[in-house]
Amino acid sequence: MSNIKEMIEAGKTALGIEFGSTRIKAVLVGEDHAPIASGDHEWENRLENGIWTYTLEDIWTGLQDSYQKLAADVKEKYQVTLKRTAAIGFSAMMHGYMAFDKNGDLLVPFRTWRNGITGPAAASLTELFQYNIPERWSIAHLYQAILNQEEHVEKLDFFTTLAGYIHWKLTGEKVLGVGDASGMFPIDVKTGDYDPVMVEKFDKLVDGKYPWKLKDLLPAVLKAGDKAGVLTEEGARLLDVSGNLEAGIPLCPPEGDAGTGMAATNSVAKRTGNVSAGTSVFAMVVLEHELKKVYPQIDLVTTPDGSLVAMVHANNCTSDLNAWVNLFREFAETLGVKPDTGTLFETLYRKALEGDPDCGGLLAYGYLSGENITGVAEGRPMFVRSPKSSFTLANFMRAHLFTALGALKAGMDILIKEEQVGIDRILGHGGLFKTKGVGQRFLAAAIDTPVSVMETAGEGGPWGMALLASYMWQKEAGESLQDYLDKKVFAGNAGTCMEPDPQDVAGFDLFEKRYLKGISIEQTAVEALI
Repeated sequence: MSNIKEMIEAGKTALGIEFGSTRIKAVLVGEDHAPIASGDHEWENRLENGIWTYTLEDIWTGLQDSYQKLAADVKEKYQVTLKRTAAIGFSAMMHGYMAFDKNGDLLVPFRTWRNGITGPAAASLTELFQYNIPERWSIAHLYQAILNQEEHVEKLDFFTTLAGYIHWKLTGEKVLGVGDASGMFPIDVKTGDYDPVMVEKFDKLVDGKYPWKLKDLLPAVLKAGDKAGVLTEEGARLLDVSGNLEAGIPLCPPEGDAGTGMAATNSVAKRTGNVSAGTSVFAMVVLEHELKKVYPQIDLVTTPDGSLVAMVHANNCTSDLNAWVNLFREFAETLGVKPDTGTLFETLYRKALEGDPDCGGLLAYGYLSGENITGVAEGRPMFVRSPKSSFTLANFMRAHLFTALGALKAGMDILIKEEQVGIDRILGHGGLFKTKGVGQRFLAAAIDTPVSVMETAGEGGPWGMALLASYMWQKEAGESLQDYLDKKVFAGNAGTCMEPDPQDVAGFDLFEKRYLKGISIEQTAVEALI
């Protein structure tokens, strides 16, 4: 305790704050990278005039509240007032669109990644660049605003992500970590900057209609470990309304949630990756080389130190699975039994291990929302079987666990089977892996790759951001992010690894064929069911 107190007083700590979709969380770590205090703030996006957004007031109120709670946690645990740290870093959900004029005023409400309003722009830019530009990317939002002839585009002086905005207001620096920048506009991994050929193509597309060039609007790109400015006096007051926090603290480059997830799971080396499985599921795989083709199912972004990453993001994962588990809870309670939540999930998940390799011919779609990977526009959760199917509890649960990974597998099969992407290890984290040995085993089967799970993976993005801040502060000359994470953060914590079982792999492949063939059933449900 006393050592931690002395560490805090001496400013030998690092602070990471991440803006998630529903929670803003601050984590303070010591020299050994272990969390020593935290604070959080719940928030929710608003649908205003057809746009998913957060107000500036939401942003600053949430940031200040999460920091105040962290400072109070420090005070309560260690009887010391937090006045300084060695480094600070901010991260947030990637993509979206925050546009400002020359006076620094927001021109239109913040358009978050959740908005599906840029279809024509995304399709046009993907064709122009021969590079997948998803609808949520910042450049798609800008070009859609141009196509819509929005008045604000003429006044545009700067646009950025949420993390970039926070960093700018606290330091005065218009910069972005390369991982977050790669979700604004394609990055040339050889230079670590925006792809100059694509920048030129965009400027020609716009054809001098506006008094700006694209490069002038974008934040400067930095890599992990770079110095990205210091906390100004004004910034210190914005972050800590109590006035205790000192100005002059160095900040690392602001990052996106994908990058912090890679740091938190030690997945920045080539041929490694991580899968985050909760409400939605996404996989990040660090590539050895560029893909041969353009795939709408696969985003290309970068690690925080600039390596190329293939990202497969499915909208649906555990939501419908959880709904079925709650139905079983209701049944148990009707019988007068009140099962513990953890016991209920573990019992049903483990039952799935007894099922047939291919789920006995059962089929399910856990689509609470539309699924971009399989081309389904709206959500219609569904369970389907034939008279010949083996309808048992074990197969039922297995089918719902398989379908939670079905869309992800479709994208990963492109990487593994069509592009022959080499993967040595995948690290799984998120709610699907809480029951030991079940979600992990089925993911290994889905992608035919060893899957590891680490206890620390549960610390999440804010901790990953604190690690990136620590790297800037504590790295030795010439020390790579990969080496820093391997040797100083995760040394001796390889996690629990599970190899894919050949029977499970063959069974999941059979299930997946049924899953992809049955998409027409799902499409019909979208058209026919209210």
